[in-house]
Amino acid sequence: MMDYSKSFSKYLEQEKHVSNNTLDSYRRDVEHFLVYLREERGIETPSLAAVSDVEAYISYLTSLDKSSATITRSIASIRGFYQYLILKGEAAENPAKAVKLEKPAKKLPQILTGKEIELLLNQPNAKEPKGCRDKAMLELLYATGIRSSELVELNIGDIDLRESILICSRGKNGERRIPVHATAISAVSEYISRVRSLILAPDGGQALFTNLNGRRLTRQGFWKIVKGYAEQAGIVKEITPHTLRHSFALHLLENGAELKDIQLMLGHADISSTQIYVHLLNDHFKEVYNSCHPRAKLG
Repeated sequence: MMDYSKSFSKYLEQEKHVSNNTLDSYRRDVEHFLVYLREERGIETPSLAAVSDVEAYISYLTSLDKSSATITRSIASIRGFYQYLILKGEAAENPAKAVKLEKPAKKLPQILTGKEIELLLNQPNAKEPKGCRDKAMLELLYATGIRSSELVELNIGDIDLRESILICSRGKNGERRIPVHATAISAVSEYISRVRSLILAPDGGQALFTNLNGRRLTRQGFWKIVKGYAEQAGIVKEITPHTLRHSFALHLLENGAELKDIQLMLGHADISSTQIYVHLLNDHFKEVYNSCHPRAKLG
């Protein structure tokens, strides 16, 4: 039987040139849908599925308490999958096309305060190899606002320690040259000079950051590192690697950076993606006003 998920993934990667994150999401969503069709609906060939089967799958995801954002993304993935089947002549119609997608409520990202950032960055024990590496990663992520996927894809030649510049060239919007402050440069320099050569495996290649087995660190591995230090620091907010990216952007905006400059550093193709930080900043100012102004307290 044809491996539909594998062929669809190959199409997305080789012909549509989607990012690794998008590829992983689409593949996972389609695999889950195909398993559902086979095990719950008795449908082995996806071209035989009808609109009612897709709607039943939505109900199934809802019964699992999946968020509206997850369900919306899943249906979008399924819709793209059927467009691929139609293109290849393996399906006559798209049963997901008629399914109405609910627009998920826009959730503002979680932001760390300056004190919380300091607390998190001070958790790794930089005297130990693992802590030295972790300190360098956390400092670099907060100093530049790059994505965690971009962080783990960095090669050693992508950071110029002398000029204090990070070259991030793997994003979908081309190369970005991002300045790096002295504290982060110091942490990365310490890691490169003292630790990296000790843990780098023969097949570790040019990876800047590796796991303790000496091979390139994965996004999942880095996410666990961030989560572990957040728990160790006693920070109650829900923190992901992306939290540091959001905090980087908001803190720059708070201190007078231009939105256009932040857009370029973050690698946003459209400034509308960057404008969410204006809303966050306004909410922050309202919170400060309501908690600090004498008259506001009277209400």
